Amino acid sequence: MRLRHVIATVTAGLAAATTLTAAGPAAARPAHLVPLVPHARAGHACSSTVSIDRFSDALDKTTYDGTFVGNLSALAVDRDGSLAALSDRSQLFDLDARTLRPKSAVHLADENGADLDSEGLVLDLPHPRLRSRGGTPTGTLLVTSEVEPSIRRYSRDGKILDRLPVPPSLLVAPAGRATSNQTFEGLTLLPGGRTLLASMEDPIAGDSADLVRFQTWTRTKGDHFRLAAQYGYRIDAGLGVPEVQATPDGRLLVLERGFTAGVGNTVRLYLADPRHATDTSGIENLTGQGGVRLIKKTLLADLAACPSLGATAKQPQPNPLLDNIEGMTITGRDRTGRLQVLLVSDDNQNPVQTTRFYYLRVRA
Repeated sequence: MRLRHVIATVTAGLAAATTLTAAGPAAARPAHLVPLVPHARAGHACSSTVSIDRFSDALDKTTYDGTFVGNLSALAVDRDGSLAALSDRSQLFDLDARTLRPKSAVHLADENGADLDSEGLVLDLPHPRLRSRGGTPTGTLLVTSEVEPSIRRYSRDGKILDRLPVPPSLLVAPAGRATSNQTFEGLTLLPGGRTLLASMEDPIAGDSADLVRFQTWTRTKGDHFRLAAQYGYRIDAGLGVPEVQATPDGRLLVLERGFTAGVGNTVRLYLADPRHATDTSGIENLTGQGGVRLIKKTLLADLAACPSLGATAKQPQPNPLLDNIEGMTITGRDRTGRLQVLLVSDDNQNPVQTTRFYYLRVRA
């Protein structure tokens, strides 16, 4: 990810008012056993629509069965409630939803056995009545790589089953107009499971510098996917899209993120509605003009405004709670109907970055 301009402010009173830590140093305790300490929700507002319950650094700089647990770029909820966490180093971890402790790891690779720059994840689960017996995980994995870009379907044990078509313009130059490492970062299935949507992180050559494309596919017989509509989405200045997740009503939660050395990260959460947007698949250059209806978006929260909850940062940040947030999933609803949203940061296996999980409640 290229460096981006940060526009973020922090209210000092919020940081000073917090006294509890969700996951502090684990003296003489394995990092994966550090408890998740709940907080009272009063005063935990990030905005009028988003609050943060807690965070956890339980997996920061840990290993599982000799494999580094980090570089996490995507999250998904499995049928049994456990979490799937995708590393951009070709590893898929199965995590206990309560403790975050890894239970298994599957290595993913391309058709030649090479590692992926794996960024987006969907667990394509069958109807509950079709679950296999004996507790064997069912369904398949849809995984993006941002260097081609590509979307591959895998079995649960990591075998390639299929590869989805990609529009020529979204391929990395010189084959297309995209830039390597700035392509398919986000991936989600819309309600009903018939439509798959991938978000480009950054614009392609020829489009306006503030417009990215969201590509969709429609499910066909045999659980294959064919290319479908494409939409334009306007990003904030200096930011890109690392993740997107469909809400139960067909709208989207969209993360926008940026980074500036010496300043830190900007992370904003938007609610976006693609249902009345123009299909831009036949438009060569997106300029934001010419009657094109872009995806409508509404700011839910700038996460720099969240209370820090006692978090610490290993490098400058506008709020010590922030890091390189890259993964997101909706884990359910609370009793008031708010979405329970889980975020994770990608530490890039860097000593000054942190693998951190964030537990949000979102009124959409």
